[in-house]
Parts: sequence; structure tokens; C-alpha cells
Amino acid sequence: MARPIWTGTLSFGLLHLPVSIVSGERRVDLHFRMLDGKTKKPIRYERVNAETGAEVPWKDIVKAYEYRKGSYVVLEPEDIKSAAPESHDSIDLETFVAADAIPPPYFEKPYLLLPGKKAEKGYVLLRETLRKTARIGIGRVVIRTREYLCAVMPQGDALALNLLRYQQELVPLDDHAFPEGSLAKYRISKTELDMAARLVESMGGEWSPGGYRDEFRDKLAKVVEKRIKGKGRVRTIDDEPAAAEGTATNVVDFMALLRKSIASDRRTPAKAAAAPRKKAAKAVRKKAAPKAAAAKPRKRA
Repeated sequence: MARPIWTGTLSFGLLHLPVSIVSGERRVDLHFRMLDGKTKKPIRYERVNAETGAEVPWKDIVKAYEYRKGSYVVLEPEDIKSAAPESHDSIDLETFVAADAIPPPYFEKPYLLLPGKKAEKGYVLLRETLRKTARIGIGRVVIRTREYLCAVMPQGDALALNLLRYQQELVPLDDHAFPEGSLAKYRISKTELDMAARLVESMGGEWSPGGYRDEFRDKLAKVVEKRIKGKGRVRTIDDEPAAAEGTATNVVDFMALLRKSIASDRRTPAKAAAAPRKKAAKAVRKKAAPKAAAAKPRKRA
């Protein structure tokens, strides 16, 4: 079982579910080491001064931005820290969009959300609500020191979390020339179009991911195995420790929280405008008070 890379809470409205994030992909690439061709000893990479050629220890290395060719501005650790997001332990869902609203190029990396102890009810409630409404949750999550846009969606019995690319990370279609115009412009007849459609239909089938394999990797793995049996050596490593269990939580009255979230029309705020939780809760209580008073029927004169 994979070790969680992040543990915290998944928040929407007034509900907060303890969850952990584990990778949703498994790398099966064959990794190679660089060796000295003569001695067959490993090659190591060194950090050297480009001008003097001398090796530079980590303690003397600083981060800098090259704003002009050959001109750098050095950033102190405090500078980078000041730009980092404050919250590292919460996935705040800010809105819910149609499940098919996000084009494929925006999806970057898949993860899975594991429920914490006693959080199964809230987990299933969110999962089935997303499935029933055909929507996915959009929010932000901080992994290590970087903030990512993310989408939370049902996947079988699981809640999946996909990191999303920002719009500025995608190459605009206008940057390249693509064929424009109608079929007539390229002298594509109706017969040709119908024939192409019939070919596509004849090759149609159900998506079966297990039917596809990385054939290059499989063949290369056999070559490596043959080499090992011939004159190589095998070194084993200890397995990684088992994954830590999720964070425990108390029993929650979900109906009360859902009613309160809907009544206050509360959305999880974006991180840039997020206030501390205590202040946000206090604001909700103040807002709810006048609503309750307004709901009282007036006495007739």
C-alpha cells in the first residue's frame, strides 16, 4: 500500500472530512544508472562553479532568477516563503462544475483520496452527491510548498483528486497554424466523409485499458533479466514501511451542517481571500442571527 504524501481535511461548505492523498499512478519505467565505461563504477553528478570549475557545497548555493541574459537577482529563503500559501492541511472546494466541463489538456496528475478514521460517512456522502449531480469539485491544495488547482471526482468506490494545469500553462491554439475552413475548401466529398465514418464505426470497440501494454518496456525487461542471469548481480532493498493510518475524527451531524451551509449560502473561499477559520465561523454566526430574526412572523395589529 502506498504511503500518503499529504494528510489533512477536505472542506466544502461547513463540512470538513479528514483525508489522505496517495498517488493514483504507478511508474513502471526501467531506471538506469550511468557507469564509467572502463571501470564500471557509478558516475556521480557534482555541483560546480561554471567559471572556476570548483565544486560548490549545498550550504553555499542560493536561488536566483535570471531576468536578463547573464543578470541575476538573488532570492532569500524569506522571499520565497512570503509567496508560499498559508494553508498546507486543507483541500478547499470552491465550486462544483459539470463533470464534462473540463477539457482533457487541463488534467495533469491523478491521485486518490483515502478517508480518515470515522470519516467514511462524509466520504460516501460527497462521493454519491457528486455522482448524482454529475458534478466535480474544484479547489486548491498545497503539496509540499506549491499550491495546485485540483478537481475532486468519484471513481468507482473512491474519490479521485486530479491536479489541474492553469490556463497559462497550456499552449494557445492560436500559436500554431491549423487547417481552417469547410470540407469543400479541401475538396472532401460527402462520399469520402461517409466512408471514413464507416471505417471508424467498423473499428469501434469498448475502452479496455488492460488490453494495452508498454511493449518496449516488456521487451527491455526481458533483455535486462537475461543479462542478470548471464553475468549480472542483483541487489535487493527493504520494502518501504506501511502507510500511516488516517486522522481520527468525531461523529458529525451532516444534516445540520448541510442545512447550515445551504442557509448561509456559504462557499469555501479562495485561498487568496481566505480568512482564518475562527473569524470565518464568527462571521457565519453573525450572518445567521439576523436571518433567524427575519423569519419570525409579525403580529397583526
